[in-house]
Amino acid sequence: MKTNPRFSAVLVALAIGVVASPSQAQDFNKGRVAALNGDYGIALQEWRPLAEQGDAQAQYFLALLYIGGHGVPQDYAEAAKWYRLAADQGYSDAQYGLGVMHYRGEGAPQDFVAAARLYLSAAEQGHPSAQYNLALMLSEGRGLPRDAFQAFTWCRKAAEQGLPGAQTRLALMYYHGQGVEQDFAEAFQWNRRAAEAGVATAQNNLAVMYSYGQGVPQDQAEAFRWYLMAAEQGFSHAQFALAQMYDRGVGVIQDRVYAHMWTSIAVSQGVRGSRALAEQLAQQMLAEDISKAEQLARECVAKGYKGC
Repeated sequence: MKTNPRFSAVLVALAIGVVASPSQAQDFNKGRVAALNGDYGIALQEWRPLAEQGDAQAQYFLALLYIGGHGVPQDYAEAAKWYRLAADQGYSDAQYGLGVMHYRGEGAPQDFVAAARLYLSAAEQGHPSAQYNLALMLSEGRGLPRDAFQAFTWCRKAAEQGLPGAQTRLALMYYHGQGVEQDFAEAFQWNRRAAEAGVATAQNNLAVMYSYGQGVPQDQAEAFRWYLMAAEQGFSHAQFALAQMYDRGVGVIQDRVYAHMWTSIAVSQGVRGSRALAEQLAQQMLAEDISKAEQLARECVAKGYKGC
C-alpha cells in the first residue's frame, strides 16, 4: 500500500526523535522503532494501550495509522476520533490534523468554522502548516471573516519557519500588496527562498520578476533559467514563457524549433495564447523544422519535461 503523505512526514519526525511527552517511555519507543521498520502491527500494539490511557502523543500516532491504513484498515472516522482526543488535550499536530479533516470532510463533517478554530489553536502554538492554512482561510473568508492583514501576519509566521508554500504565498502578498504595502524587493526575496526549495510556482514567479526587473535588476538570462526549472516540473505557463523567449531570442539564442516544441507542449495543456503562437510559428518555419520540433516535443513529454 502506498504510504500516505501525512504519515510519511511523521515517520521523519520519529526518525529524528521528535518525541516530547510522557509517552517517550519504553512502550512508546518500541512502537516508534517498529513503525520506522515498517512493522505497523507492533506499533499498533504498543501505541493503542497508551492512547486508551489518554496519552495525547500516542493518540495522535494511532490516528495516523488509521489514516494511512498501516496495521489497520484505513478508517478516517476512527482517525478523527483519536485526533480529537489528542486535540482536546492541546496537542498541536492533532489539532492541525483534525482541522484538515474538517476542512476536507474526511472522517468528520465538513465544517470550515471548526477547521479554522483548530488551525488557530495549533497556529498559536507555532505549528507552521496550521499558520499557513489559517492564513489561506483568512484570505478567502472561509470559516471566519476575511482579513487580509491577519492572513498576511499568519502567512509570514509560517514562511519564517521555512514552509515553502507559505513563502510562495507571502511573496504574492507582497507583490500585489495584499494585507501589506506592495514591496517587490520583499516579494523577490520570498519567491527566491521558495524557488530554491523547488516550488514550481515560485520559480515561475521569480522568472517573471527577473524578466520585468521587479525587485531585482532586469536579467533575461536569469528569467530563462528559472522558467526552465519551473517548466521541467510541468508548470505550463513557464513552458509557454520559454516558447516566447526562444521565439524572440530573449534571454536565449533565438531558436524557432525549440520555440515550436515548447509551444506545442503549452498548447496540449491549454495555455491561453499558445495556439496563436503555434499558428504564427507554423507560417514562419519549414516543414522539416516543424516535424523536428514535434518530435522533440514528444520526446520532452516522454522524459517528463526533463533535459529538453
